[in-house]
Amino acid sequence: MDGRDSMDSVGTVLFAADPLRPGRVDPHFAAQAEAVRELGGTVKTVDHDALAHGDAEGAARRVDRDLGPAWYRGWMIPAVAYRALATALAGRGTPLVVGPGAYVRAHHLPGWYPLFAEATPASVWWAAQPGEVPGEAELARALAPLGGGAGMVKDYVKSRKDAWADACHIPELSDTPAALAVVRRFVELQGEYLEGGVVVRAFEPFEGTDGRAAEARVWWRDGEPVLVAPHPDSPGELVEPDVEPFRPLVDALACRFVTTDLARRTDGRWRLVELGDAQVSDAGAGVPPDALARMLLGLPMAED
Repeated sequence: MDGRDSMDSVGTVLFAADPLRPGRVDPHFAAQAEAVRELGGTVKTVDHDALAHGDAEGAARRVDRDLGPAWYRGWMIPAVAYRALATALAGRGTPLVVGPGAYVRAHHLPGWYPLFAEATPASVWWAAQPGEVPGEAELARALAPLGGGAGMVKDYVKSRKDAWADACHIPELSDTPAALAVVRRFVELQGEYLEGGVVVRAFEPFEGTDGRAAEARVWWRDGEPVLVAPHPDSPGELVEPDVEPFRPLVDALACRFVTTDLARRTDGRWRLVELGDAQVSDAGAGVPPDALARMLLGLPMAED
């Protein structure tokens, strides 16, 4: 099952296991798992550490055979490892609802960007291995489509906002030596965890406070925005975005469970800051475990 092939409910959720007690759910997701059980769903665990070490069969060993389609809910998984896990689970008769192709389409910026290009900051990217940095001339050619102005660096999945000044923000994209220094530092800090390659995005001014954009995280299930919640970085700040311009784009993406981080630009236009596969999106304190469980199980959201 790769994409949004069915809108039927799914009753099994495979949670990331507690690394110290693999038979139990990781504490970060324990409340969500308990909510799934209370709502009648089946909970099994996937050994994330085994998967990280290349042992997909070992990662799936606690998943019963022939459970039918299942969601994964846990920590981010590199694309190669996700494909290996999907293969191992399919061999046990418990295939992932989100196939590897759909996972990458939502999880990696190059997968979703073409559909959302008019609704998100302009971006360029190139595939890269950990530690691989382009030369100055190569970088200048890559950045040329963005023109001048500020930008930011990330890999296909994540940025280093914690190192904003030296590994994330580029004050002037046309200053190639300075841009290269930021790219080089970013690649260095990502180390072996560099995912896919390097992305450079044009900087857009968003509404917010203290230099931080006011974002909402919208959770979409089968093309419908089922929950608008605070961004995990600001759980106490609820933003009410206009989701309608994004509805046809999310529908065209044809992924069953995704999140969109939306912010309003200073000119009043709502923009997509980031899109992700919701199986590995952080819910934060702004999403009650019951709400996350209902989304996974395809149940109506509880009334306020």
